Amino acid sequence: MGRIAVFALRFAPTVMVGVLLILFFGLGAALTAPVDIFPNIDIPVVSVIWSYGGLSCEDFERRITTFSEVSLSTAVNDVKSIQSTTYDGMAIVRLYLQPEAKVETAIAQATASSQSVLKRLPPGITPPVVVRYSAASVPIIQLALTSPVLPESALYDFGLFRARQGLSAVRGTTVPPPYGGRVRQIRVDLDTKALQAHHLSARDINTSLALQNLVAPSGRAKIGDIDYRLLMNNSPSQFASLEEIPVANQNGRLVFLRDLAQVHDGGMIQTNTVRADGSRSVLVTVLKNGAESTLTIVDHVLDTIRDLQKAAPKGLNLKPLFDQSVFVRAALSNVLHEGALAGLLTGALILLFLGSWRSTLVVLASIPLALLSALVMLRAGGNTLNIMTLGGLSLAIGILVDDATVTIENIHRNAAMGKPFVQAILDGAKQIASPAFTVMMCICIVFASVTLLDGASYFLFVPFALSVVFSVFMSFVLSRTLVPVLVYKFLEKDLQHGEEGGHGLIWAVHHRFNQGFERFREAYSSLLWVCLNHPGLVSSLTAAFLLGSLGLLNFIGRDFFPTVDAGQFRLHVKCPAGTRLESAERWFSQVEGELRRIIPPQQMSLMLDNIGLPADSTSMAFSDSTTLDTSDGEILVSLKKGLSTPEVMRKVRLELHQKFPDLSFYFQPADMVGQILNAGLPSPIDVRISGKDRDNNLQVARALVRSIRQIPGAVDVRLHQETGAPALAMESDRTLLAMQGLTQRNLADDVLVAVSSNQQVSPTYWVDPKSGNTYFVVAQTPQVQLDSLDALRRLSVSTPQGDQMLGNLGSISRRQTPAVISHLNIQPTYDVFANVDERDLGAVGSEVNKLVAQYRSKLKPGNKIMVQGLVEQLDTTFAHLGMGFVVALVLVFLLLVVNFQSWVDAGIIVMALPGAASGILWGLYVTHTNFSVPSLMGAILSLGVATANSVLVIAFAREEMQRGVDSLEAAYQAGRIRLRPVLMTALAMIVGMVPMAMGLGEGGEQNAPLGRAVIGGLTVATVFTLLFVPTLFARLRRHGLGQAEDPTLGYQE
Repeated sequence: MGRIAVFALRFAPTVMVGVLLILFFGLGAALTAPVDIFPNIDIPVVSVIWSYGGLSCEDFERRITTFSEVSLSTAVNDVKSIQSTTYDGMAIVRLYLQPEAKVETAIAQATASSQSVLKRLPPGITPPVVVRYSAASVPIIQLALTSPVLPESALYDFGLFRARQGLSAVRGTTVPPPYGGRVRQIRVDLDTKALQAHHLSARDINTSLALQNLVAPSGRAKIGDIDYRLLMNNSPSQFASLEEIPVANQNGRLVFLRDLAQVHDGGMIQTNTVRADGSRSVLVTVLKNGAESTLTIVDHVLDTIRDLQKAAPKGLNLKPLFDQSVFVRAALSNVLHEGALAGLLTGALILLFLGSWRSTLVVLASIPLALLSALVMLRAGGNTLNIMTLGGLSLAIGILVDDATVTIENIHRNAAMGKPFVQAILDGAKQIASPAFTVMMCICIVFASVTLLDGASYFLFVPFALSVVFSVFMSFVLSRTLVPVLVYKFLEKDLQHGEEGGHGLIWAVHHRFNQGFERFREAYSSLLWVCLNHPGLVSSLTAAFLLGSLGLLNFIGRDFFPTVDAGQFRLHVKCPAGTRLESAERWFSQVEGELRRIIPPQQMSLMLDNIGLPADSTSMAFSDSTTLDTSDGEILVSLKKGLSTPEVMRKVRLELHQKFPDLSFYFQPADMVGQILNAGLPSPIDVRISGKDRDNNLQVARALVRSIRQIPGAVDVRLHQETGAPALAMESDRTLLAMQGLTQRNLADDVLVAVSSNQQVSPTYWVDPKSGNTYFVVAQTPQVQLDSLDALRRLSVSTPQGDQMLGNLGSISRRQTPAVISHLNIQPTYDVFANVDERDLGAVGSEVNKLVAQYRSKLKPGNKIMVQGLVEQLDTTFAHLGMGFVVALVLVFLLLVVNFQSWVDAGIIVMALPGAASGILWGLYVTHTNFSVPSLMGAILSLGVATANSVLVIAFAREEMQRGVDSLEAAYQAGRIRLRPVLMTALAMIVGMVPMAMGLGEGGEQNAPLGRAVIGGLTVATVFTLLFVPTLFARLRRHGLGQAEDPTLGYQE
């Protein structure tokens, strides 16, 4: 590898051309790369959304959901699991595919399968909506439409037909149908008394509408030389004309629709209300999809909103809410500032050690070039700029400094030995080429352990590892090529002057520092000599320290990812089951008032309510909402800077439970980081009980809720499935029906139209001639007329003998029914959700797992209980990383064996790793930081750098022994001579990690554990490298390195 430097000096222009290409392509990649908070999480999931208004949850599950699941399970390839959620009138079936599955193929197969089963489903049902679902498709900005003068139906119309269409044109967005408002409909409000007086029913109205208001072709008529288009008034141009439709001819007297109902421009019966700071609103949510930059999307969305505002009707206000790009910009800016500050601190440290601004510039020149090269490679692999890739690049800065610094320091050392200038460059580069290559390979190998991750962890941390690996590789290349060229061009005078020839302030400070460093070197040399002569004592103290450090494991928790305070919280409020929307809204107003009391107005930016289920069920397929019906909803609160969101949430949780004992409260992830990590689930802990034994499983789930609530740190524990929603069950007497000349179909049609409208089974439409939009013509009894059981019993039912009241044809009783039914792989499932507060997720998860093991024996055969969610991902990720890390260490050891052709020396080198591991424990313990995947990334890097420093020491000691000195002297000289480069490497890394470890700024909490792990690990590992490793080498190599006794074997220990 020494010839690389020769090539670089001989073909210096070629090297500089390569540098220019790196700058060109690197800056291009930096300017054009999509920018986001996280890498693109490409987990293949397909959603199938069925809708059939008016059908109860139980009937929907039995007649549609289950049949669809069975069909999809056999028709779609590579299905990992099937999960479904069924509500009243709708169901969402999600197909989780194998990682290698093609989503496009799965969507085509799901669509074909769903089309083929339509004939076996209830009449009038439409084909389902089949879309791709991604847990990473989270709201990045929301748009509130408000007006003091326009009705809610006008707000909804603008949101659906104008705002949604305009925003959908922005690349990288998904815009579901709006929340809130009223869906405009042409209402035909039935008059029950008039129907009874004319001996008619809702079914007669529906039949007349279907016959008199229709869409049908009429063709052309050729008369003379003219070809006329034949136009017919099949559907009236003015909806008021619908009142003139004849419904019946009773003894020669026509009964018109105006005699039986009121036709007016109205809205669908509301099931969803949105309020922004107490004002009725329509909410348009913009989701991010694909790998497009969040910042770019939001910029284009804001431009579109400004255009929409100009075209909006007078009095309509469009207000962007909860813009997540603000947090993304702040978090990324914070990472960039940390990286820049790390570079400055590292540069200052190198300047202090080298005493030459030219040498320091040579070192610093290689850093941006290596980072830009890594960025080009990342973009070539389809990666984005995010906190993971930028964090990896920031983390790599210390290693990049190490490569160039060690090269320059070794060139300085060779020059100080009196060698000619060019020879000093070549020898300095050559001597460390092999150890540097070994170091690079060791770091790359330890980061290869992340490839064993799966799920979201894989997509999050593989880009991080690639950032480090690409940077380290390019740093090695640049330190072998660019650094020798720059030294040759700019450092000849510095090398000729030596230690005594410099002048100026920088050199004076450096000279003063060197004097202090030499005194430190002497003190270290004395300590090292004592250690070398007392190996037993050193080994005993080391073993005691390592064993003591292991005890810290009991005091360090485990989290998947550090908690991020984005200044928002999302409170779910659940009223008693069956609460109507108007009553729920009153409850929410009271909760809002209490929240404004708890949180001072000057510290709150916005409060947004979203109560009930949206009018268009498609919206539910893109949301992680746990709203079940009109009795519950969410309150999203945005706080101003200066407040601790977790502390506010604790206070809110405590006081609301005391103030409103009849309501249920729990928190869901509000920021995009929490939503992405939870992968669509409302909580990090999800205990699922599935199987056919519904009754027993429900009892187990309820008992489990009570048990989990006793676990310290477990909060917001609840059973997701609502099984006690109030219902009215009508049992018709088919004998009576037959005697009246009726069938169950006749009765069902009358009840359906009267109570739920004709929209689902026999819809009719009216086209607004001004806007061109199509609206449903809906016949239904106004809800105010059905305000009691008696009113329901008095509903008119048409019979051949005349009209009859509903109550005379059967009985109506009260009962309870599920509001939601969940399935896992077609098996009925109950979900117990739990959040974690003031304790680490790993500890709470461990206790939950113990409880689950106890409750497993209470299930009947064929039923299952399992823990899923982020806590499962935590356990899996830590297990896979641990296994991968063990494999990586074995590979590193084998690489060292090959490099040094010695099992003993390889074993000595890796003895620095226990020190690094104990330092990581101390670093996390002292800073009260839990284990998390970022801290494990820092641990991996610490172990890699610790190995690198040990390689430098052992390589030098071997060279000394090959010159004829004994192991004691070789170890002593290795520690003494390599003290400077080892400390430079370690201190550069530690100083560079200080800004990150402090966790300052927006989103700084995310990478802070990484920096703390690196600082702790390298601090202790450096002590091990400089004291324990030389001591061990002197002891184990006291009989020499071994000689090659048989040429055919090469060497023998």
